[in-house]
Amino acid sequence: MRIRRVGASALLVECADVEAWRAELWRRRERGELTVTEIVPGAGTVLLDGLADPTATARLLPGWAPGPATAPAPGPLVEVPAVFDGEDLGFVAGHWGVGTDAAVARLTGTELRVAFCGFAPGFAYMTGLPGDVPRLPAPRPRVPAGAVALAGEYTGIYPAASPGGWRLVGRTAVTLFDPRREPPALLAPGTRVRLVAA
Repeated sequence: MRIRRVGASALLVECADVEAWRAELWRRRERGELTVTEIVPGAGTVLLDGLADPTATARLLPGWAPGPATAPAPGPLVEVPAVFDGEDLGFVAGHWGVGTDAAVARLTGTELRVAFCGFAPGFAYMTGLPGDVPRLPAPRPRVPAGAVALAGEYTGIYPAASPGGWRLVGRTAVTLFDPRREPPALLAPGTRVRLVAA
């Protein structure tokens, strides 16, 4: 673990097990042991923002390190209906060494967990599928909203149309980000996600 100061009121914790750290810090905040405005997980970091005394918190963090037995509490489960007809589904199935039906069964039979959010409002990086899926050699200029896609160890769903280099395996009509909704993002870190064949 490495702790870095970020600005006047934040710390960046570089760690190997982001999900365990996120869960531990959320628990400490709920118990009143940590006063912080935001706990923001990333691929290999957790940002603590809005700390009254970052120096004091930095001294406490090594003693709060989650142990190997620390299991994150299960988050809420969100089922996302999807049609699996993405243009890269055949490639992904071949990469996995299975047929397309078996690839869809793997996609729908795996419970995913939101590790962190980024790239665009409402874009959740979900883990759970085994193995890495290579990105496209060059990104597409436009990926439609609702596209279910894979890249590296992550599964994602594009909340809005945008360029993207992930492998497209399906699509959903679910609205992932709505600024009029509270909270605006449907999927937050810790949320469990199940893709359901529509």
